[in-house]
Amino acid sequence: MNTLEAIRARRSVKHYDPDHVMPEQDLQLLLEHAVLSPTSFNIQNWRFLVVRDKALRQQIRAAAWNQAQVTDASVLIVMCADLQAWKHDPVRYWRDAPAPLREMLAPMIEPFYAGKPELQRDEAMRSMGFAGQTLMLAAKALGYDSNPMIGFDPQKVAELIRLPKDHVIGFLLPIGKALKPANPRGGQLALQDVVVHDRFPA
Repeated sequence: MNTLEAIRARRSVKHYDPDHVMPEQDLQLLLEHAVLSPTSFNIQNWRFLVVRDKALRQQIRAAAWNQAQVTDASVLIVMCADLQAWKHDPVRYWRDAPAPLREMLAPMIEPFYAGKPELQRDEAMRSMGFAGQTLMLAAKALGYDSNPMIGFDPQKVAELIRLPKDHVIGFLLPIGKALKPANPRGGQLALQDVVVHDRFPA
């Protein structure tokens, strides 16, 4: 399946085969592609909490309006981000780059984010969005379906997963083998309703 096919075929599936076990090599492949997602200054601030423990998933399901996909999908990934990634040894984000590039970019990171909590959070949400879409498209290419979810109590889930205080949760991402297809698309807006050229109208 090529990328355009995966984009067209990807849907938010709610019903999964609870007996399906994702092979470890498939999970590894998904995560290896997820970490190729872009991040500002290459700070790689996403954190992928992979939940396979059945008891924990039942608890997360209870905090997610009892939505079955939380427990029935082959794997549940809690999409998180480290709000302070920008200051954790920033040179490591450019360790493989040519020295002139590394010496230019690494010192720029901390001044860009320091003292700007809104920017730090915005950056976290952007990064998780990029990585989540990468995961969903990679999953579709491997024959899996997925369902990005915001219907949960983030404070309760944070407690259950012992989320560090300087981290944030973006969304839940169940991935597995569909038992039922997704509902029909609700209807895409026309391009003319969402695309603006050059400037918004005065």
